[in-house]
Amino acid sequence: MKSSLDPWSVSGKINYEKLVKEFGINPMPKLPQKFLKHLLFRRKKIFAQRDFEKILKAKKFVMMTGLMPSGKFHLGHKIVTEQIIFYQKLGAKVYVAVADIEAYNTRNPDLQELNKIALEEYLTNYIAIGLKPKNCDFYFQSSRSKDSKKSNAYYSLVGLAARHATFNEFKAVYGNISPAKMMSSLFQTSDMLHPQLKEFEGPIPVVVPVGIDQDPHLRIARDISQRIKVNNFLQLSSTYHKFLPGLDTGKMSSSNPNSYIALTDSAKEVEIKIKKYAFSGGQPTVKEHKEKGGNPDIDISYQYLTFFEENDKKLEKIYNDYKSGKLLTSELKELAIKKINSFLKQHQQKKEKARKQIDKFI
Repeated sequence: MKSSLDPWSVSGKINYEKLVKEFGINPMPKLPQKFLKHLLFRRKKIFAQRDFEKILKAKKFVMMTGLMPSGKFHLGHKIVTEQIIFYQKLGAKVYVAVADIEAYNTRNPDLQELNKIALEEYLTNYIAIGLKPKNCDFYFQSSRSKDSKKSNAYYSLVGLAARHATFNEFKAVYGNISPAKMMSSLFQTSDMLHPQLKEFEGPIPVVVPVGIDQDPHLRIARDISQRIKVNNFLQLSSTYHKFLPGLDTGKMSSSNPNSYIALTDSAKEVEIKIKKYAFSGGQPTVKEHKEKGGNPDIDISYQYLTFFEENDKKLEKIYNDYKSGKLLTSELKELAIKKINSFLKQHQQKKEKARKQIDKFI
């Protein structure tokens, strides 16, 4: 299947090494031990960066991210959420933008529904996973702040950004471009840069953790930031994480129910999805599998375990047993089902309590 990747859609198999070269991004530098304790850094799920050394040296910094309120919150969204919470625990000020204007322009022209999804599907899950209201600025693009000075500064920056970008540049970075997508990109630029305005934090390092599909937004924002001379913006830092693959091996997508496991799925639904839809790296028959072994590198159940099984030695044993044929595909799927359902059971209990805390963030 031919791959396709841009900030609004991803399909096919993603070649991360090829994209690192194409986008001109760098491997992760040597990381302090406190980063390596986190599964995503230790297992190189976060695999590339731009100017991340700046964040490693900073005493104070901002972590900025955004969410697209387009559908069900699924396991793929958990990767960014874990990074938000990790940086918040390090002491970073967290900015979370609800990209409702972008969603309105590119996906769903119903702002009321988008805002409801942002709160009920996303913020509630963020809180259940561990997000705290202290040092967190959660906002909507369509309604930045009740503080007029902050709100004016944010929207003025969108206009300033427009002055320093060209149609040809947008076309070169995004390929297929439209006025709606250009406007979305300019709002993204303001989202990433505005924490440095005097109305907010002032000059401060900002890191933006994203999937590799969002890098075009970063490239535009980084270029524009250096052209706006009325503000001495520090260059943005960014990290890039691998996607949690969909059940069919592509990216988990809210628009394809058979590609993802939602955080609202029941234990039975998870079992059915893994058994029915999760792509297998096993052999056609048990006899062949025991003789030839399976391929854990393409097996979705194993890939899920690399995100959920914290014990490195246990994960290595699963890998070797499956590759040798000692562990069958059905047994590997059961391990993945058990691990995911264990997380979901605890998470769904926390989510009920999280609903009562929404007002603290808005």
